[in-house]
Amino acid sequence: MGLHEEILEQPALLRRALGAQAGSIDPIARAIQQHAVQYVFLAARGTSDHAGVYAQYVWGSLNQLPVALAAPSLFTRYGDWPRLEQALVVGISQSGQSPDVVEVIAEGRRQGAPTLAITNNPASPLAAAAEFTLDIQAGPENAVAATKTYTAELLAIAQLAAAMSPAPERRQAELALVPDAVQSALAAEAAIQRVAEAHAADQQCVILGRGYNYSTALEWALKLKEMAYLLADPYAAPDFMHGPIALIHPDYPVLAVAPGGAVLDDLLPLLRRLREELGARLLVMSDRDEALSIGQQGIRLPAGVPEWLTPLVAIVPAQLYAYHLTRARGYDTEAPRTIHKVTETL
Repeated sequence: MGLHEEILEQPALLRRALGAQAGSIDPIARAIQQHAVQYVFLAARGTSDHAGVYAQYVWGSLNQLPVALAAPSLFTRYGDWPRLEQALVVGISQSGQSPDVVEVIAEGRRQGAPTLAITNNPASPLAAAAEFTLDIQAGPENAVAATKTYTAELLAIAQLAAAMSPAPERRQAELALVPDAVQSALAAEAAIQRVAEAHAADQQCVILGRGYNYSTALEWALKLKEMAYLLADPYAAPDFMHGPIALIHPDYPVLAVAPGGAVLDDLLPLLRRLREELGARLLVMSDRDEALSIGQQGIRLPAGVPEWLTPLVAIVPAQLYAYHLTRARGYDTEAPRTIHKVTETL
């Protein structure tokens, strides 16, 4: 199975995981709540780090838990460990093999904090180091570029948030909408391919997101860098306005993730300025006509997905865009140069 097949597999994977993980999520949620955790200390690298950014928003919003992203070098190189009492220490890694992420979890356990591994490999060093393990159950991922393991990580994070929320039944009902929404997003592949092929000559771009979908901007940019070798620069929209907007000149490519929700009204004036005042070449991904109408090109997202779950859906068209752009630029989607499936950092 190659990259394209793994992208297309995601609706079935999400349906399967929703059922398979139901029995393991609730006991972990109860154990965390019994520890009276005050914040989350989270370690991850690469794609999994972007899942951690999603966790900052969803655990912060649904569970009122602040999420701090760890600096693993403090644990592996400096030997100056933060105090982790009252923390839930979380490691996210599809392989579970990165030593620096494992060391953060191990130190959390030495300090007596509850520890959680979110991984696709329950026999990994990360899982062995943690008190609790969430197996994302994505199955073998053969492509170097992570796609289905990323959405599976997001799903595990969202399921845990739902289980710890004040209204778990309502949140779980919303989660049940996700597989069909992802299937609907995949149905737009032909249009996404045409857009990507039209961008084959681009050498750089800016990718904008905000709120929950800041994680989508980060992950979309990573896929473009590692597969299509495009200098893709991701920003949260407010940060972009604090200086980097000076990059924009006529015909500069800007990709924007702008589904409906609490931050859309703030994004719309920025998108209008980018196109009408600064002349950017704007691709907008959204489920809302008022956002899509601003861009020269658009990718329509399925309607009706609650904002907190839109990153699980929006990343899928972004993956397809990266796949088709890579092919249009003449590169091998299965073997990105200089990188490997598992990267073990210290």
